[in-house]
Amino acid sequence: MKEIVGIRFKKVGKIYYFSPGDIKANVGDMAIVETIRGVECGEVVIANREIDDSTFTSPLKPIIRIADANDMKIVAKNKEREKDAFRICEEKIAFRKLKMNLVDVECTFDNNKLLFYFTSENRVDFRELVKDLAAVFRTRIELRQIGVRDEAKILGGLGICGREFCCKAHMGDFQPVSIKMAKEQGLSLNPTKISGTCGRLMCCLKNEQAAYESLLKITPKIGAVVVTPDGDKGKVEDVNLITGKLRVKTDKSEVPVTLDRSEVKLLRDAEIRVNRDELKALKELEDK
Repeated sequence: MKEIVGIRFKKVGKIYYFSPGDIKANVGDMAIVETIRGVECGEVVIANREIDDSTFTSPLKPIIRIADANDMKIVAKNKEREKDAFRICEEKIAFRKLKMNLVDVECTFDNNKLLFYFTSENRVDFRELVKDLAAVFRTRIELRQIGVRDEAKILGGLGICGREFCCKAHMGDFQPVSIKMAKEQGLSLNPTKISGTCGRLMCCLKNEQAAYESLLKITPKIGAVVVTPDGDKGKVEDVNLITGKLRVKTDKSEVPVTLDRSEVKLLRDAEIRVNRDELKALKELEDK
């Protein structure tokens, strides 16, 4: 077993583990730690805890100290520096006429590095921009091109449900979302109905997938052959997974009957498949 402390550097960012040593950290504390980017200040979200050391492939970096009032003044000062860096970088981008959209700026606690996050439809040659920024800030400059999902997570906003973006509100990491999930959940494969503001498949498809998978195990699918309570054989034409109602067309009637999944006996189930044309048309919605 190994003692760890979990620290997060963004409000809903990924949790990183550090070795506390002799330090007792409480949830909500701000801690100064060394990362691959340099010295950073993050919030403790997991207090001292022992976990299986087989989880780790490399040694954990130690916590330097719990942040004090002077450290928090440095953090506040860095926030102001980030605002200035954002404004200046936008001016330099406009001057260089680069086709890129600046999204965010981060300054490490030790002022050793400034990171600029941007989006662009194509690759951007930003070498001259880096020189411009280095001349102004006299520190290491790093530009990172991010995807539209990352942009949405940083900027935030309201989804079509009227709530804050899942990625901004509670998701630490992005989970893979597929067209098949939308198909299994009975959604219309209309890009405007299954994609979020970022233009990619809605993250809530993944959040709800486990519930739909459980319902699919007990519910005949469209195309399944069943036996009705009257003993008639029929084919399932429509399914409502949430309510469990099936529309079944029997061999003895042209008019489909509505039955509950508990009322029918399954003879042969069907499969939910996404055909090649659907995949081709909607593939870009799965891309990051």
